[in-house]
Amino acid sequence: MVAALELYLDTHATRRIRVLWDALESEGVQSMKSLLEQRHRPHVSLAVAPRLDPERVAAALAGTVVAAPLRLEFQHAGQFVGRVLWLGPAPTTELLAHHARVHDLLTRAGIDLDEQYRPGRWVPHCTLSMRVPNTLMAAAVRRCLEVLPLTATVVAAAVADHAHNISHPLP
Repeated sequence: MVAALELYLDTHATRRIRVLWDALESEGVQSMKSLLEQRHRPHVSLAVAPRLDPERVAAALAGTVVAAPLRLEFQHAGQFVGRVLWLGPAPTTELLAHHARVHDLLTRAGIDLDEQYRPGRWVPHCTLSMRVPNTLMAAAVRRCLEVLPLTATVVAAAVADHAHNISHPLP
């Protein structure tokens, strides 16, 4: 399993993504709703690692507002290798700069992060499903397009490791 530094979305956007999770489930696509005893909530991850020590991350980010009130404009649906389905916000200058700042602070503190989350490689996204059956991918993407565009505001952040029931809020 992995740990992540997650950015959480406002109530309206969270509700719309949860409705999308339900629609995917009703069509036979396991969504993030079903994983790990429903511990997941809609989010965009800034950093991922096999393990993250919440106290060490908090210390590295001291003085930084991780949950900066960023405005996210989800404009597209995408998929990663392995049948992972997601919604993607436009990669604005503000979002990319915030990601780079957080990543730099964590790296300077000696915290090892997944290569795919490094600035220049990171694809901002909100994961919807980790296991879309190939035969259902087209229908699942169509469902995603029904909710787009979707505007969201970042309202909170946490270090989360759902497999170990860890959720450590960050400012």
